[in-house]
Amino acid sequence: MKNKIKEFFLLTIGVLIMVVGTYFFKFPNNFSFGGVTGIAVVASEYTSASRGVITTIINIALLILGFLLLGKGFGIKTVYTSLLMSFGLSFLEKICPMTRPLTDEVILELAFGIFLPAVGSALLFNIGASSGGTDIVAMILKKYTSINIGNALLLTDCLIVAATFFVFDIKTGLLSTLGLFVRSFMIDGVIENINLRKYFTVVCSDPEPICDFITLDLSRSATVCEAMGAFSHDKKYVIYTVVSRAQAVRLRTFIHHQDPCAFVLISNTSEIIGKGFRYH
Repeated sequence: MKNKIKEFFLLTIGVLIMVVGTYFFKFPNNFSFGGVTGIAVVASEYTSASRGVITTIINIALLILGFLLLGKGFGIKTVYTSLLMSFGLSFLEKICPMTRPLTDEVILELAFGIFLPAVGSALLFNIGASSGGTDIVAMILKKYTSINIGNALLLTDCLIVAATFFVFDIKTGLLSTLGLFVRSFMIDGVIENINLRKYFTVVCSDPEPICDFITLDLSRSATVCEAMGAFSHDKKYVIYTVVSRAQAVRLRTFIHHQDPCAFVLISNTSEIIGKGFRYH
């Protein structure tokens, strides 16, 4: 239950960050990076409905389609995030109408329009969720066709971005194109940062004090292997462990004071699967 509460808390935070970035920075500047909100930006120019309402209508239609074609395996998380995204945008439209961008700095607006939704999306993707929308279409395509999902979604996003050149102007189209490509790199970068850990390889003569510090003080585990120095032919031990960034500073300091002659390699890693980290 505690994990479920934590998961839905992260879902809520992730979606709300996306809502803020979309409403305050994407919508007022007509930025369209694809997805349902991108469709809403373009479609709003041809209808009197607000962008929040259009997003809600499309999301609900996709949810119904998902239930009909995907059944119970559709996922409560997708339903929750889709509805929260839609109602969040509609709520902001009522309490805080936006008639113009927050600032006159379009690049600053673009930066926040990319960064905030990317952070929100990364939080969702990191726990195996999404904001619904075109991801529902991807789930349906995956189940019923052999189409390459990634290419299909990229093509859809490119078509939505291309429409901004004709619906708005060249400047908006170019900024939306830039946003589309930067967003994908930003999401990957944020996910890697969230999961970033430090991988230690320690070559030493006496592994016991270091292993005790890892297990007792850091509450982590380690693997110890016997080895031999290639030049000295002395007996050595190699310790392998993975710790958080904060723990890495403590471990590095401890090794430096405990065994100054130890050979230490520290590298970054963001894909750790196993007890104490994540399971797939």
